[in-house]
Amino acid sequence: MAIMRCIKVHPNREMTVDEFKAWLRHFDADHDGRISQDDLKDALHSLRVWFAWWKARQGMKEADINHDGQIENDKEIEKLVNYAQQRLHMKINQSDW
Repeated sequence: MAIMRCIKVHPNREMTVDEFKAWLRHFDADHDGRISQDDLKDALHSLRVWFAWWKARQGMKEADINHDGQIENDKEIEKLVNYAQQRLHMKINQSDW
C-alpha cells in the first residue's frame, strides 16, 4: 500500500524531486499518473510562465523518450526535471539532505 502525503509546494522556491512530482500530480487532469502536454501547460500557467504552451511543447520534446505524448516513467521524469532546471530555472534538488 502506498502512503501518500499532502505536500504544499511553492515552485518558486527550492524543492526536491519528490515535491516536483507531487506538484505535477496536481495538474494530472485525468488522474492516470501520466503527465500530458496539456497537463504540463497548465502547470506552467500556474507559475505565470510566458508562452507556457510553447515551453510545455519543448519540455515534452526533451522528456518524452518513447514519443507517446506522456511523461510516465522515472527516466522521463528525470529528463523533465533537467528541462525545468535548465530552461525554466527551477531549483530542484535530488534529496531532502
